[in-house]
Amino acid sequence: MIPGALRAVPAGRVRVELPPNMPEVDADPGMLERVVANVVENAVKYAPEADIVLVGAGGGLSPVALGGRPAGELRIIDHGHGIPAERVLEMFRPFQRLDDAPQATGIGLGLAVAKGFTDAMGGSLTAEPTPGGGLTMVIRLPLSTGAPFEPGHRQAPLEPQSTLDHRAHRLPAAANRTEAG
Repeated sequence: MIPGALRAVPAGRVRVELPPNMPEVDADPGMLERVVANVVENAVKYAPEADIVLVGAGGGLSPVALGGRPAGELRIIDHGHGIPAERVLEMFRPFQRLDDAPQATGIGLGLAVAKGFTDAMGGSLTAEPTPGGGLTMVIRLPLSTGAPFEPGHRQAPLEPQSTLDHRAHRLPAAANRTEAG
């Protein structure tokens, strides 16, 4: 899922630091890929010279929870200019862009779509200041309960693809495709 989400980002622009035991979450793979892509592309756009890192946590001994249920967490951290606290909620509304965004950089739907998709999957998308400056976007989704897959529904792992490739219970290759076309 992460490689697909980073497809439109220049190689080497984002550092991915996910633990090898990143847990599976209850999520739609296509929606989760779009959420991560929108948030990362937004970070690249608004923090063009900043270091951007994806880090993950969840499950086990991690304190990450969502509504009292263990959750997986993905953080997209940038060290750009950040955003004033009073504008954080505004940035999740449709057609919102920072004042200095060039006209050719989109219409301001990326974070609204990402938040809507995350909410629809029972998760949360929040923003917090990055220590030292910048913005950290936090995606939290409930951990998988291990329930059998429902027809047409799969759980999306937040694990690196290399880890998934070595798992014995991988879905057949045709079932892993989350992209149209």
